[in-house]
Amino acid sequence: MGFRTALATLLLTAATLIGQPAAATTPATIAYAQRTQTWQLVLTNGDVVEVPEALAKAPDDAVNAGERAPFLVSGDGRHFFYFRKSDRLFVERTLNGKERVVSRNLTAFAIYEEWPSVSDDGSYVITETSAPGVGIFADLRKGKVLPPPGRTDSWGFVGFSPDGKRLLLAGDGPTVFDRGLHARMRPKTRLLPTALANDYVTAAMPVGTWRKFRKLRLLNLRTGRASGTVTVRLPRGQYIDDLDFDQAGRVIVRSKTKTGVAIYRVSKATGKATLLRTIARPDAEVWVLPGDSTYEVWTERKTKAPQE
Repeated sequence: MGFRTALATLLLTAATLIGQPAAATTPATIAYAQRTQTWQLVLTNGDVVEVPEALAKAPDDAVNAGERAPFLVSGDGRHFFYFRKSDRLFVERTLNGKERVVSRNLTAFAIYEEWPSVSDDGSYVITETSAPGVGIFADLRKGKVLPPPGRTDSWGFVGFSPDGKRLLLAGDGPTVFDRGLHARMRPKTRLLPTALANDYVTAAMPVGTWRKFRKLRLLNLRTGRASGTVTVRLPRGQYIDDLDFDQAGRVIVRSKTKTGVAIYRVSKATGKATLLRTIARPDAEVWVLPGDSTYEVWTERKTKAPQE
């Protein structure tokens, strides 16, 4: 489960999909990706863009042959990522741009042995591996693949701050790094938050039974102190499937519904959940929202346990 929420993109997406025309001066971004016979991008203006270059499934000689090939969209809806058919490398593109290889070490052979995650601005890619540990740190803005902090791959990736300027990794405890992988904060806590705000100090984590989270806690990374548990007042049968902060530092929750996904702003004090938007699932085998990780509970028609 990923913990990044592309709120601005989703708001625009929902408004466009229910028939409200986008402003003429607003450039179209990616509302979501879907896979039928091939991968397609559905834009916020309603256009559909085919991506025939993208692998749909892991090739026969891959470790996990036949598994769904990851296709990711950055949280801002401007970048998309896929394993291309021609050489099976993982690449990045914008709607009007050319393909850019993320790393030649990230190939379709390792699908579901490595899981890529993308910052909301599409400029940073991190992979986790089945080792476990972290594989690749790719800063696309600088065109560099960086070695892991401390030259060890034992880190676990937790998430990006919404502005993409900080990374939250887990080792002996959570550590906040900048994009150059310099440690900026090492709080003394045994808690492991799953989302980091843009102040780089406030973090959040869901509390409860896995797959049925309905509570959260906030953590001050500077002091290591945690808030009391807050019950998120979601509708019956809905859970915290994705927890994040928006650019203003407000808690945002995405929750699977019977028809798609609901997005809520949650009060840090009371747990009151204010519905911001609902997004209906398209009639496609697989769909991917901006900000999704490799697997989300709403990705498949039928929910399945994520790959370990």
